[in-house]
Amino acid sequence: MLFRSLLLLFPILASAAPPAAVPHLDSRGQAAYQSFLNAATPRAFAIAPGGAYAWAASAVSEDAAETQALESCRRHGEQTCVLFAVNEQRVFDGKRWPTLWGPYPDAAASARAAVGMKRGMRFPDLALSDAAARKLRLSDLDGRVRVLHFWGSWCPHCRQEMPGFQRLAKQLRKEKIAFALIQVREDVASARAWLRRQKIAMPLYDSGVRGSRDAALPLAGGGMLADREIARAFPATYILGRHGVVLFSHTGPVSDWSQYAEFLRHAARP
Repeated sequence: MLFRSLLLLFPILASAAPPAAVPHLDSRGQAAYQSFLNAATPRAFAIAPGGAYAWAASAVSEDAAETQALESCRRHGEQTCVLFAVNEQRVFDGKRWPTLWGPYPDAAASARAAVGMKRGMRFPDLALSDAAARKLRLSDLDGRVRVLHFWGSWCPHCRQEMPGFQRLAKQLRKEKIAFALIQVREDVASARAWLRRQKIAMPLYDSGVRGSRDAALPLAGGGMLADREIARAFPATYILGRHGVVLFSHTGPVSDWSQYAEFLRHAARP
């Protein structure tokens, strides 16, 4: 039996792409899908929120192709994988797609969750300051879905994707969703000055970092969190449920943040 799968875990895009044929896939993922369409049947293509994918071709049966594609996708990511296409037929369920960050843990389940950065864990309670220099904890934002975006004005990919990120925030301004920019590897004044020059009007919370060599963020209960524990590269985004549990994370820039609007709306529903 011949089996082939292609995987993409963390797509990093240098520029915006045209509307994707397959949701959340970057140009390399779209090219892989075109290769899939030309591969021998039975074949299946699976995807997950955030851009992970896998495919199988020349399987012994359609069922085998589906199983191989889904299992490959699941082995290499935290998000739920679903089938996008089987042979020539697109089987993608667009209504189910924005629900895949769920199920969403309630307050009791969230309180029992271990602390960490993986899906299903409670994100560490960072010590932050708001625009008025008032001290607060990340947990003070409980009750709303939180979009934590770790970035720096020194980072080309961060600068490039920021306008699209702001458009998403404006699109969802009436939802129970809190967007929080958190600077890394630079002082808050530099980050704030860049946002002001670019006319980016989004909440910036001071992480406590004071310069390019400052690679750890203070925690509300004491101690520090190394920024490389948050992500291997920046920008990095975490979506937290209403009680602080990680629903989704993404390392690197996103070419089209609008594709996440319905995910966030679904997560923010009462």
